[in-house]
Amino acid sequence: MPRVFFIGDIVGRPGRTVVREVLPGFRQAEKVDVVVANAENAAGGSGLTGRLARELRGWGVDAITLGDHVWDQKSFAAEIPGLDWVCRPANLHPDCPGRDHLVIEKDGFRLGVFTVLGRNFLPPRDCPFQVARAKLDRLAEECDAILMEVHAEATSEKVALGWFADGQAALVVGTHTHIPTADCTLLEKGTGYCTDAGMTGPYRSVIGREAEPIIERFIDGMPRRFEVAQKDVRLSGVLVDIETSTGQATDLRLVHLRENEWQQYRNDDRSGNNGS
Repeated sequence: MPRVFFIGDIVGRPGRTVVREVLPGFRQAEKVDVVVANAENAAGGSGLTGRLARELRGWGVDAITLGDHVWDQKSFAAEIPGLDWVCRPANLHPDCPGRDHLVIEKDGFRLGVFTVLGRNFLPPRDCPFQVARAKLDRLAEECDAILMEVHAEATSEKVALGWFADGQAALVVGTHTHIPTADCTLLEKGTGYCTDAGMTGPYRSVIGREAEPIIERFIDGMPRRFEVAQKDVRLSGVLVDIETSTGQATDLRLVHLRENEWQQYRNDDRSGNNGS
């Protein structure tokens, strides 16, 4: 029975550091077969680069998903076609570069992975429900199980997409709001669901950025630079077990490890982590 670990939004160097130091040991201890991570905030808190995508892969991430910050790094549109373990959201315009889904194979197990962007409180995109239906139907023919990420602001939209995919996806997991939710559950037809996997990054912050400038911005409305925070770094995600004969989840749980908890998995090799 394959076990898949989905890592919630990796934010900046703190998020990358905890992945590098903890994921190899966590993967071994928890007997994880496939790791999927949202890395749309991995480069300085906004976007991704090819170099960082390759680093994450080297630390044990099998597949990388992205969200509304997909194009924040100016070089990435030219880099993404060469990154065959990275997919951009499926409901962007079809002419956008990059893959709109992935099929990850491990020991004969084929996991389909795709992301849809929500439309409530985010810029208009193609309908996530229509795009999800097409992807679920297609990947059902190619894969043993499907992981569907919903990168959205509104919890109602995420929950609706969870019920929409019930019985077809093994896991529907939400991202974007950076706050882990306590609602991991198995839906009626066997789909594992969680509204938000949380953020892998600094929690002494406002969703990953230093708190004080954001508080001041809320008070007076004046523009400020929002730096990635550094303290209280946690690893957050969802661990799901999948029955390959049905493509459905049999168990899932939220993983939310504070520093005193993730130390037990820690790898002390700190090489190769440069940048913000």
